[in-house]
Amino acid sequence: MTAETSSSAPALIWRAAHFTELTVDELYALLQARAAVFVVEQQCIYQDIDGIDRQAHHILGWRQTATGRELVAYCRLVAPGVKYAEPSIGRVITPAAGRGQGFGKALMQQALTLHEELYPGQGNRISAQQYLERFYRAFGYRTVSEPYDEDGLPHVEMLREGGIRTT
Repeated sequence: MTAETSSSAPALIWRAAHFTELTVDELYALLQARAAVFVVEQQCIYQDIDGIDRQAHHILGWRQTATGRELVAYCRLVAPGVKYAEPSIGRVITPAAGRGQGFGKALMQQALTLHEELYPGQGNRISAQQYLERFYRAFGYRTVSEPYDEDGLPHVEMLREGGIRTT
């Protein structure tokens, strides 16, 4: 899957690939971005490389720069039965260089489109940082748990029912 974003955000080059299809450079970039956001910025010491990556599709949003390309949006789409009974989107990030430009919204649109292609009609369950509940509600998710601690940060489980179409 390669596509451009909508006119609401600057054009990105999108790539969705199963773990086995990622290039070494793509894998390095996504792991570097996840460490920068989750471990360094959020000061959360946890095992990011959790074994689930191998069973997931990875959605990468690249911005072309004068010196090459820069990863400015990333998430993974995990198959049903791996983390939850439903498919799950996780590790959703927009590194610092890409924030405030609509890349997070464009990323979720890409992820939900891929979800619909791979798992039509199925719901999607996520573990969301609690402060992002409103962001995910805009994509049809609803909170289905009380807040809980995950790696030192408050999270909630959210569910998007099957059959909701992306816009």
